[in-house]
Amino acid sequence: MLIFFVCVILLFGGYFIYSKIIDKIFGSDSHRITPAKEFNDGIDFVEMSPKKIFLIQLLNIAGLGPIFGPILGALYGPVALIWIVLGTIFAGGVHDYFSGMLSIRYKGASIPDIVGETLGCGFKQFMRVFSVVLLLLVGIVFVLGPAKLLANLSGVSTALWVAIIFAYYFIATILPIDKIIGKIYPFFGAILVFMAVGLISALMIKGYHLYPEASLVNSHPRHLPLWPLMFITIACGAISGFHSTQSPMMARCLPNEKYGRVVFYGAMIGEGLIALIWATMGMSFYHNAEALNAVLVKGGPALVVKDISTTLLGTIGGVFAILGVVVLPITSGDTAFRSARLIIAEFFKISQKQGMKRLLIAVPLFIVGFIISKSNFSVIWRYFGWANQTLATVTLWSAAAYLIKKDKLHWVATIPATFMTAVVVTYLAYAKIGFGLNLNTATTIGIVGAILSFIVFVLKFKFFKIGERW
Repeated sequence: MLIFFVCVILLFGGYFIYSKIIDKIFGSDSHRITPAKEFNDGIDFVEMSPKKIFLIQLLNIAGLGPIFGPILGALYGPVALIWIVLGTIFAGGVHDYFSGMLSIRYKGASIPDIVGETLGCGFKQFMRVFSVVLLLLVGIVFVLGPAKLLANLSGVSTALWVAIIFAYYFIATILPIDKIIGKIYPFFGAILVFMAVGLISALMIKGYHLYPEASLVNSHPRHLPLWPLMFITIACGAISGFHSTQSPMMARCLPNEKYGRVVFYGAMIGEGLIALIWATMGMSFYHNAEALNAVLVKGGPALVVKDISTTLLGTIGGVFAILGVVVLPITSGDTAFRSARLIIAEFFKISQKQGMKRLLIAVPLFIVGFIISKSNFSVIWRYFGWANQTLATVTLWSAAAYLIKKDKLHWVATIPATFMTAVVVTYLAYAKIGFGLNLNTATTIGIVGAILSFIVFVLKFKFFKIGERW
């Protein structure tokens, strides 16, 4: 039990101490006019209260990742907790803060344009395609995931739930952001809080021993390597590139830069806490990794959620807890499609004030999404994991480039960017969806790739001062 509370204290410490350091390095300015005020269009640029924005941001970024990922990551044992805590504080929080604040500084730009401003036009064009593809994968994952949970809960077919969720996503994508997203998220937030606090409290009250296998040794039943797989598996609960596509939406609604630390870094801390709870559930409820793995083999993370929720909180309480899990992907899936619409609109310079122009983008976007949803879920999830962490890596390099250009302390972004480069390059070299090399060779390639990336980055931006804008 002590381990859990130490992790919670560290996460809060990261917010109250490290986030202030990051904010000071960036130099938030409460006197600067924000895009919400400068470009208010009543559709995507809409000024809202900081409390509401924080809640929307938390629900936007907290999809299935901080639940399914930590449940799968729990197979590795308590070492997963270290990644959740350190990743959230030194990588995820930094990533989310800069993707939001840079959007504000660049007039509400989406992540491809932010990357273009900092790393150059070539990266900008790459990111436009890469981001839309990732957002489609996110949208699909966050349709199929909650649909399966709801099907298990209600007995209604998964196909019908897929249709219902797709219909909601379509409506939420084209309506002004304050009409649906801004109104129903507070209710969803209450369910989310009940789920997180209720489950961890019930686990302790009912006498479960937290972390019975309290060892930093890799305990994965199938002996899957901790490096680099755990850092891909536990993404949204530590660092996730998907967040960089969501932060600009709230950057377009923030009334003052002084709230950026609370909204962007603070929401990441909230997601880290959710991930910590579910990793703890996976390690503690089933007593050992073999028991957890048996349930995962039988029904995947969705069955784990159902088992834990109904056992700890009873049938009715379990239903509410499962609904709390369901709202996370749903409140990320709708904004994933919305972000894709905005990125496409920026690329083709299509104004989004008129409803017909929003439909012009949304309709074909959802047709493509529906076609992709017919693919194998596990295959989609594997590609999503690598693409997600690759986007996070590029975003961190973008933040580092901005800091160097402004003669600020860039190491707060450069160090996690270098580490994540090693993660994604190693994974691509090792995984079956990549080159399928042996782990030692893949790790060597990953480390060399990270070192070369760091050297090229420093030579370009630090010594030769080559960049588009200085």
